Amino acid sequence: MRNKKIRAVAAVLAAALSLSARVCAAPGVSARSAVLLDAYTGDVLWEKNADEKSLIASTTKIMTGLLVAESGNLDRLVSVPPEAAGVEGSSLYLKAGEILTVRELLYGLMLQSGNDAAVTLAVRTEGGVERFVARMNSRARELGLTETHFANPNGLDSEENYSTARELARLACSAMDNAVFREVVSTRSFRAGGRSLSNHNRLLWSYEGAVGVKTGYTKNAGRLLVSAAERGGRRLVAVTVNAPDDWNDHAALLNYGFSLYHEVRLAEAGTLLGGTPVVGGTAAAVRCRAAQSASALVRCGEKPSVRICAPRLAFAPVAAGAAAGAAEFRLGNHTIASVPLRWNDSVPVRTELVRRNLFERLLGGTSCRRDCRS
Repeated sequence: MRNKKIRAVAAVLAAALSLSARVCAAPGVSARSAVLLDAYTGDVLWEKNADEKSLIASTTKIMTGLLVAESGNLDRLVSVPPEAAGVEGSSLYLKAGEILTVRELLYGLMLQSGNDAAVTLAVRTEGGVERFVARMNSRARELGLTETHFANPNGLDSEENYSTARELARLACSAMDNAVFREVVSTRSFRAGGRSLSNHNRLLWSYEGAVGVKTGYTKNAGRLLVSAAERGGRRLVAVTVNAPDDWNDHAALLNYGFSLYHEVRLAEAGTLLGGTPVVGGTAAAVRCRAAQSASALVRCGEKPSVRICAPRLAFAPVAAGAAAGAAEFRLGNHTIASVPLRWNDSVPVRTELVRRNLFERLLGGTSCRRDCRS
């Protein structure tokens, strides 16, 4: 029965994926190096000197923010250590001994790019900056970032604090899979410790679907920008390094990337998606149907898989229109579209079962067989 479900959905997908490719002109960018990735498949959609090592300024804080987001208990109170107060560069102007939550500091780190917030979080998360930096480099190795090394949690210039456009993009893809991190970097403004914070990422206001992630700048590194945008169930990540015109670069890169995809209808409302066996009913099985239509962006040649999240058995009585789970359309580990399922038919309880239950109730609610179970 479950195989029938999969075959039914596969037929819908086969019809949806009969697409013709569009040819798009590659963008020109001001950046010295750049890359555009599909965050769900890891496919490189466009690149320019993507493996050139560079200072990475405050985009370093993507790793800092990810480790803090993964640490949990973000509402715990922490004090600002003396070494965090007065750190050079962009700042929240924290005072030694000031009390804030980890969550407030995380927003200050990612929105306002507070170098003092970075030091505070490093000390209060791992017990010291050096230990936190060691964890940053360990996490980079876990992610397979072989051309990335961190020397501090904030991105102040150091020859030992570097990465490439490609590896910054891969780091951002992993960070955006973390729900806490994703919520923080997609937030436009936030109040923390009496401070009004505004996200430095201008794309959140100017680019449709922008959801993150981080700006960066030092005189030696130039302007860096890591961005993410979502449309039609897909997420793209762009990185530019040393880009004088980075905002326009990213709009061009993301527009180009999304133009490589086609919107397809993955499910139509009312489509029957197989059936589920029924226990104790007048029918052996009950069909389920898509409660609504669903579309997503798909590249030519991609074949989303389908996961039916429905009960393995339905117990009578079954009411037509009642919730029956969901159908998820996926690429790798990512869901690009989901539709709720509803039972298509009503299935009453078999008459003999109704009579037996009535007889049992007249005798006290149970049968002798049930009473005698050990």
